[in-house]
Order: sequence, then structure tokens, then C-alpha cells
Amino acid sequence: MKYFQSTVQSNIQLTDDIFVMQVLRHEAPVSAGQFFMLKCWDKELTLMRPISVYQATEETLSFMYRVIGEGTRKLATLKEGDSISLLGGLGNGYPLEQLHGRIAVLGGGVGIPPLCLTAQMLQERGCTVDAYLGFRDQLFAIESFEPYCQDIFISSELGPEGYRGYITDLLKAEKYDAVLTCGPEVMMRKVAQICAEKQVTCWCSMEHRMACGIGACLGCSIPTADGMKRVCKDGPIFLSTHLFQQ
Repeated sequence: MKYFQSTVQSNIQLTDDIFVMQVLRHEAPVSAGQFFMLKCWDKELTLMRPISVYQATEETLSFMYRVIGEGTRKLATLKEGDSISLLGGLGNGYPLEQLHGRIAVLGGGVGIPPLCLTAQMLQERGCTVDAYLGFRDQLFAIESFEPYCQDIFISSELGPEGYRGYITDLLKAEKYDAVLTCGPEVMMRKVAQICAEKQVTCWCSMEHRMACGIGACLGCSIPTADGMKRVCKDGPIFLSTHLFQQ
């Protein structure tokens, strides 16, 4: 974990409300499924905003985010050369050392971006990766998965491309040694159910409002099979069997 000031390299709008921001990394540590706390204001807002890592190089970090509130609206105004504060990488990340064989990464909406870096790191460890990407209408980030995935499955609820329906309809969990999922909780519950029926390990990335990002304030605590856990510190990655009772 590292707190540092960085510089925006680019901040590109992909869809009506989806942006990708690239910043200088400054040797900050990061692993698959981790997030950073971001801030580009002094007095207007108090809390930093948690954003998962979309892509990473030795020199840069990229964050894909949806503009949904005042904090992300301010992030969307940043331009090349602007200053930004970061804290991270935070959270436990996906347990890459436990994963092998054929892995599915399944994301919905803004749960899709962190699975791109995850797919890359899995492929680098020798895993075969398939991606299942679910959208409501406008599509994004698909081409970023192509170098790391053998097959990519797409669904959209309202859009003209891919399977018309939910991405969970396409998942054949029995084909995989593990399934990693990130997105709306209702979607992850369905993924967990499918995996439980096929006796396949499923790891879920939980989302919750966060204040500190380091586990100090307990504001993001959730109930699990092992008691109350902090999403920011004990997670955001949890075994589905510890979260959802089937």
C-alpha cells in the first residue's frame, strides 16, 4: 500500500458515462482484483473514491469508472497533466496462486474492468482464460480482453450486440476449474448458485461504500459465514460459499 501524488496521462470518455483514466504508477504495488482510493479535490468533498484497477504497466495504472455521483463527475473533468492523489493497491485481490487450469472471469457493468488485469495475470501464470462480459446497452472494454482470453462471450440486455439477456445464461461452470466474478450482487448470487450446483469454486469481488479503504473505520463491513468482514481490507474478494447460502 502506498499513498502518493500522481499525474494524469489521459482521461478518455468511452460511452455516455464510462471513462478510462491513465495515471503514472510511481512503483505502486498492485495485483489482480485490487483497487485504489482516488481523490482530485481539497475541500469540496471529504472522502476518496474506491476504483478498481483496469490495466497496469510498469509505468502506469488505468482506471475505468462510471460517472454516477459528485466524486466521479470531478474525476471525469481531469485532463492530461492534472494532479491526482492515490492510495493503494488495496484489498486482498484474487488468489492467483491457488488458481490453475481453465478459468472463467465473469463481469457485469463496471464489474468488468478489474477482470481485464485479472485475465492478463492468469494468462501469465499459464491459465487458460475465458471471459463472460455482460452489458445493459453500450459495450466497452471487450478488445482489452482479447490478448488474454481464449473465448469471449458477450450479452446485452438492451443493446444490439451479443446474446440478448443475462450473461449468467451463457455460463457453463462445469467447463472450468474456477470462476471469478465481479459486478452487481444479484448477478454474483446467480453465478455462485450455478457454481455450487456444479461443485466449481467461485470467487466474488464485493462492492460497498468505503470511507477509509484500509479497514480502520469498519464502514464497509458485511456479514459472512465467518462473521463480519471488511470489504476493503478482508476483501473485496471472498469465496462465494462464505457469502451466499445456497
